[in-house]
Amino acid sequence: MDFLVLKTLGKNKKVVKELAKKYDTFLAVESLLKQIPGILGPGLNKAGKFPSPLTHNKNMVAKADEVKSTIKLQVKKVPCLATAVGHVGMTDDELVDNIQLAVSFLVLLLKKNYTTGQAPGSV
Repeated sequence: MDFLVLKTLGKNKKVVKELAKKYDTFLAVESLLKQIPGILGPGLNKAGKFPSPLTHNKNMVAKADEVKSTIKLQVKKVPCLATAVGHVGMTDDELVDNIQLAVSFLVLLLKKNYTTGQAPGSV
């Protein structure tokens, strides 16, 4: 979408909300990225889908693949975590690899000396 299309969408909050629901993620060129909050308002930001920057020297297809293969983990007030780690067409080995990568990433986010309350060696 170009600047003019975004400007017409931004006047209707309901359309921006529907746009945020329709797509999982957004990419935007750096020059347009700074203008998006002013054009569309807080709709994309409230939905947690503010666009990722797309630089002129990076391949758009490669950036889209990178975004598709990235997971976002958030732990707020509820001590529960959920994320997709695969799809029904994947083999058991592929799912195990994805689960191990997700857990390893989550462990990196934990503070040092954090304990899970489990006995050593238990999973």
